[in-house]
Amino acid sequence: MTFEPQLILIYFAPIFLAFIAWEWLSLRKQAGSAPATAQYSLADTASNITLALLHEVGDGLAAFVTLSIYYWLFDFRLFDIPNTLWAFALLFVLQDFCYYWFHRASHRIRWMWASHVVHHSSQTLNFSTAFRQSLTYPISGMWVFWIPLVMLGFEPMTVIAVVLFNLAYQFFIHTQLSPKFEFLGKVLNTPSHHKVHHSRNAEYIDMNYAGTLIIWDKLFGTFIAEKDDIVCDFGITRQVVSHNPIYLTFHEWKDMFRDAFSGQKSVSKRLKHFWAPPEWQPEPAASSKTGYNSTEPNVH
Repeated sequence: MTFEPQLILIYFAPIFLAFIAWEWLSLRKQAGSAPATAQYSLADTASNITLALLHEVGDGLAAFVTLSIYYWLFDFRLFDIPNTLWAFALLFVLQDFCYYWFHRASHRIRWMWASHVVHHSSQTLNFSTAFRQSLTYPISGMWVFWIPLVMLGFEPMTVIAVVLFNLAYQFFIHTQLSPKFEFLGKVLNTPSHHKVHHSRNAEYIDMNYAGTLIIWDKLFGTFIAEKDDIVCDFGITRQVVSHNPIYLTFHEWKDMFRDAFSGQKSVSKRLKHFWAPPEWQPEPAASSKTGYNSTEPNVH
């Protein structure tokens, strides 16, 4: 059988499902002591799995266009970088650096948040939450962040492989049933670090953007360690109360376009709804009950 780099996450699927089964059984045994926010529910888990399948469909449909762009740009590469072990190690570090900035942008640019919000919309955190992805990532521009690697001279399919290995690693940090791994956590992103990232507590919002290496957060001022006296509250600021995968995928796109084209605003303010942080609203809309930062849940 020929190894297809673009199918790496599919190859990992049996391992992912085995870990989900282990976590579910462990939580049942620890029903009295395990956090309620770690527990599996049929509705949430089914939604997560459906979103994962939709995400794979979206990536599959976009793959031809994305790879065509990458290989066109590869013709203008700065260097001819061979596929050696050392080159792969360098690519791993550089790709993780690019991932950090993709992830940070996905929280601070609303156009990108419209895709990434799907991943954060669950009020639970367990291995199945890693499956909770959006099919609109190709539209919001995730692929743009790997262009520097292709232009540098790394072969496009090798870049795709490293990106997918990075994402595979991140599956294993979506759990609350692990120690803090404090020694490893000096360099690596751990479940404790990522638990903080999924929290909507004021102290934790927009922190710990790491993919595999937590060093980028420490270098760029976005790292915070989990605090024992803070109980993590998962979800998003304007919580979506729905398990409908289609609604979860498109609700923020709908809200973003509604905000941009409603009311009396200048063209610059309309456009700012797309590139400003997700919470931005022009006055007086920011104080409206239906504004982005409303504490009322978005029920569907």
